[in-house]
Amino acid sequence: MLKEFFDKIRPHVEEGGKFHAFRSLFDGFETFALVPNTTSKVGAAIHDAIDSKRIMSFVVIALIPALLVGMYNIGFQNYKAAGVDASIIQMFLYGLIVMLPKIVVSYVVGLGIEFVVAQWKNEEIQEGFLVSGLIIPMIVPVGTPLWMLAVAVAFSVVFAKEIFGGTGMNIFNPALITRAFLFFAWPTKMSGDQVWVSQDSWFGLGNVLPDGFTCATPLGEAAAGVAPQLSMCEMFGGLMPGSIGETSVIAIAIGAVILLWTRIASWKTMGSVFVGGALVALLFDACGAEANQVAHLGLDHLWLGGFCFGAVFMATDPVTSCRTENGKFIYGFLIGALAITIRVLNPGYPEGMMLAILFMNMFAPLIDYCFVQSNINKRAKRISNK
Repeated sequence: MLKEFFDKIRPHVEEGGKFHAFRSLFDGFETFALVPNTTSKVGAAIHDAIDSKRIMSFVVIALIPALLVGMYNIGFQNYKAAGVDASIIQMFLYGLIVMLPKIVVSYVVGLGIEFVVAQWKNEEIQEGFLVSGLIIPMIVPVGTPLWMLAVAVAFSVVFAKEIFGGTGMNIFNPALITRAFLFFAWPTKMSGDQVWVSQDSWFGLGNVLPDGFTCATPLGEAAAGVAPQLSMCEMFGGLMPGSIGETSVIAIAIGAVILLWTRIASWKTMGSVFVGGALVALLFDACGAEANQVAHLGLDHLWLGGFCFGAVFMATDPVTSCRTENGKFIYGFLIGALAITIRVLNPGYPEGMMLAILFMNMFAPLIDYCFVQSNINKRAKRISNK
């Protein structure tokens, strides 16, 4: 039935058709709903039975547990701050109402730009933003205004993706470029103690909190010299202030299992991030100054902030991470080590994961080049010795 529907519309969007201006839009919806049966004529090699749209769909599925917990945590933090009891359903519905506009704005702005660019270049719509459009609302504070989010998404899609040639050609992770743009353009909306809890009431759900209400994240407390008082249940369950999708270790772990089971993400990159972060965190815990509470968080660094989310969903980005198998170990290790180093030594950036991944995005091609060139030299040496 779907195939018949698209076959009926196709003549109207092809060259000379009445709605030719929407050809790229039609192609995007058709290839999303149906598996394409077209093949490359020349210069192609079969790498896998799954296409990139299916890969992106699996990543979206892996993000859903963290998204659902993040929605519940939005309501939980609001009702907790107001001292009002509420049911699980009320908290979740409040989080859904707050979160849904951010997702809509992210997709409408990002996909809108990609549709225009695809039609202008006479190309098919690239599917990379299917994942980025969901990740972006999950890595920003709940208090981020929608207009700021729209401006940042537009900047990211144009200057981090399309200017390089689109999906597969970008050097930096577009979702992290969005967060970095927000962080440096409007720092007061991305850090501090007033941006982590939704403070408004919507449709009879939630509570209007007093002006000037503050609520620091655990990393923010540690940076201020106060040891965070969190139970393991709060850290792993995600019931603490933070970016919307980054707080629940359990939900992120479910997503990691999905990505590893489907072989979409590399265990080498993901595991190396945690190894590098753990070793540097333990080193700072043993040698750090007593007054520096961030230095003495130890392995708690791995469960706080965006460390887990970054390791699972952004360090493993197949476009901006290393492609060589040995390079993945070095790439992931340096991300984890650098993230903890930034947290401990630079109090201006209490998170650290964003800058660590963006920094290593720059060096991923160099790491791959070194390993590829090393293999070429070894093979050339073997041939010369014969």
